[in-house]
Amino acid sequence: MITLRKLETLPEGTRVRKAVRLLEGAVHDLRYHQSIDCPYFAGVCRILQRSHLSEINQQWCAQMEKLLFTHQIDMQQLLQPLDDLVYRLQVELHIERADWDFYDPEKDYLAVDPLTRLPLTVVLDRIRSPFNVGSLFRTADSFGVSSLLLIEPSAAVNHPRAQRSARGCTETIPWEVLSSEAIEKRLQDKPVFALELGGVDCMEFSFPPAGAMIVGSEELGVSSEMLAIADRSLGRVSIPMAGAKGSLNVSVAFGIVMHLWHTHITSRRNGETT
Repeated sequence: MITLRKLETLPEGTRVRKAVRLLEGAVHDLRYHQSIDCPYFAGVCRILQRSHLSEINQQWCAQMEKLLFTHQIDMQQLLQPLDDLVYRLQVELHIERADWDFYDPEKDYLAVDPLTRLPLTVVLDRIRSPFNVGSLFRTADSFGVSSLLLIEPSAAVNHPRAQRSARGCTETIPWEVLSSEAIEKRLQDKPVFALELGGVDCMEFSFPPAGAMIVGSEELGVSSEMLAIADRSLGRVSIPMAGAKGSLNVSVAFGIVMHLWHTHITSRRNGETT
């Protein structure tokens, strides 16, 4: 960690951003119940007070410095106020907030080693929104999906909006962009179901211990050729709707069904009744 003396010698912009990153690291350590050097981070807050920040944020830095110096017992009491300060500084300085879960600081991306992967494949059938593509990647990563297959034409995985919503998860899950014919061949030996209207209630659906789920485009849903594949296998699963809209954003719907599928598999593995 950089010394306070060295931090003070950095140019103004570099100094402030480095200080915010240091505080962000302290939040990360507290989040995972690690101790932090309170006097050191109090010094970081003192340095920030002498920087060109808004008056209100300088006051927040002063309050945090005092809290760090006077804190004696439970470091977890520092987590929320320190995270609030970091967020306020990030907003003022237009710093994008980082995701810390399973973050590998040496490689500067999300670490894959601690993750559990399940024998699950997700097919994204012509998803048009880069934001949705990224969100689907992030949700798939969270529930242990092993691979993602995108049917072309699809929003580009490397599109800035997709990368922003994926938060690094395009690097943690193997993926390919293929034609519908190529994907049909990939699915030949797998149990397959489609997330689509008019199917079995997701609370009553019998999810397979391994297999593939097809998720359709935002406007047209799952294509006819992919529906045919699902209907020859496990069929369709749907989420009951109660509101006037009658549909959910594709990434939200995917998250609901993915949670149920993941729970079904892990409950079976743990010998629980589903």
